[in-house]
Amino acid sequence: MAPTDRSELTDILAALTRIADGLDPSGTARHMPDFAAADAFVWQANPPLLRPVLEVNRVDIGLLQAIDPQRQTLIENTQRFAAGLPANNALLWGAKGMGKSSLVKAVHAEVASTLADGAQALKLVEIHREDIESLPQLMALLRDAGHRFIVFCDDLSFDKDDTSYKSLKAVLEGGIEGRPRNVVFYATSNRRHLLPRDMMENERSTAINPAEAVEEKVSLSDRFGLWIGFHNCTQDDYLAMVRAYVDHHGIGVSEDDWRPDALEWSRTRGARSGRVAWQFVQDLAGRAGSALD
Repeated sequence: MAPTDRSELTDILAALTRIADGLDPSGTARHMPDFAAADAFVWQANPPLLRPVLEVNRVDIGLLQAIDPQRQTLIENTQRFAAGLPANNALLWGAKGMGKSSLVKAVHAEVASTLADGAQALKLVEIHREDIESLPQLMALLRDAGHRFIVFCDDLSFDKDDTSYKSLKAVLEGGIEGRPRNVVFYATSNRRHLLPRDMMENERSTAINPAEAVEEKVSLSDRFGLWIGFHNCTQDDYLAMVRAYVDHHGIGVSEDDWRPDALEWSRTRGARSGRVAWQFVQDLAGRAGSALD
């Protein structure tokens, strides 16, 4: 038999693809990952792919200080979801560096570790802000996957002329299929309404019906049943964060020695937050010659 040339191979591949599309028009089967490979995945929109994350970058939930009410609210919502009970989409909004994304990852680990044998596994799937328009495709992939999923978008916000928020609105509540029962959507943002104030004011000033134009955009945040607010911490909270990290990692520096440096560190940055506390602890550990686990 004569060797098959490149053009023939291309034709064969195209034919096989058409056959696959006929059997599975959505392409779901061809992109279904091995969910047993990991507890967390990152969604890649083009080409469609769920990439397993073998080691999630997260901190122990006990190290998240000064956010006890927020932590309890999100844990309870996630526990209900993992148990197959009704649960809300959640928007974690507010001050920068106060542990919004860290809390989502820590709560996932905490709740997943408590599930009984035989229960549906709880998976974490991160979708990047720039891939939000592909969220319907991701939801279709997860709908019949046999697990429960927290779909997580960090630092979610929308700028002027960005219409991808409409895809998010439809998927969360308004679409004909709606949100799959085995999926809940958690997002973090510095903006409570996910949209900059000047964008909403521009809509108000240029629309024929200003109230309706603003309502269209503000209603996006209403798709989240839980609004969990985060606020700037006090000096005592900041020092408690540093203390928890120092004790957890066994850094051999006394509080009398690190406390003045920690306060100066926060003053030079003009902020007190969990992120600032962690950055100081990394500097402290480096100066003390102590490794961080």
